[in-house]
Amino acid sequence: MPEMDAARLQAALDGRYARVDVVERTGSTNADLRKAVEDGAADRTVLLAEEQTAGVGRRARPWSSPKGAGLYLSVALRPGVPFAALGSLSIVAGLAVRAAAASVGVDAVLKWPNDVLVDGAKCAGILAEAVAGPEPSIVLGIGLNVLPLGDVPPGPGGLPATSLAEHGATNTDRTDVAIALLTEFDALERRWRLAGGDLTEAGLLGDYRAHCATLGQDVEVQLPDGTSLTGRAAEIDATGQLAVDLPGGQRHTVFAGDVVHVRPA
Repeated sequence: MPEMDAARLQAALDGRYARVDVVERTGSTNADLRKAVEDGAADRTVLLAEEQTAGVGRRARPWSSPKGAGLYLSVALRPGVPFAALGSLSIVAGLAVRAAAASVGVDAVLKWPNDVLVDGAKCAGILAEAVAGPEPSIVLGIGLNVLPLGDVPPGPGGLPATSLAEHGATNTDRTDVAIALLTEFDALERRWRLAGGDLTEAGLLGDYRAHCATLGQDVEVQLPDGTSLTGRAAEIDATGQLAVDLPGGQRHTVFAGDVVHVRPA
């Protein structure tokens, strides 16, 4: 599998990001950028890896990152929005991944809170991690399967893994896909940032709702204390949280950070 063309990637993204680096191998791009942010890394620093040996998703779940098969990248941001708004950046990233898939002819949908699916299988995951410091900072990780991964078991949520190539992608050059993804994310994140992290004001909430396969489904939401609730996924609010209508008529708001799994009921 050809390696990403770092020079072409950097040239295409020049002016959009403070720094774009590609490394051969690392444990986790998110972990590397969290440390970089603590050491003063600039806003909009990007790190991509050809391979991750310790990639993780939400709740420290392992993310398979075989060499040359996908995009494993993180973006460090100091967006100047209220801390409470940082969580909605996963919504922005989901829209950017969906658009990148569409650019190569793959019709992907969004599964709240942080997955991107094609025909019911998972092709991408998103992990947003706040970084402690004097100003609100966040590292946003995206794993996107471009080429087939081989024999990868379903993840903890039971979703099988898939890739853009397995769904007829018209271009599987990972450099091109990375350029498409980071160009789209740049545009969407700037809108989100100018709106102070408000998805509605940024004009992004309607787009997310339109492409979110979770909405309208009967779902079971598993919570960290071992309990679960079942109801209809009714709404995504302006902060990116999910409103579930319970059988008794109550509406319960579920925060992304409090969810273990969201499955069809």
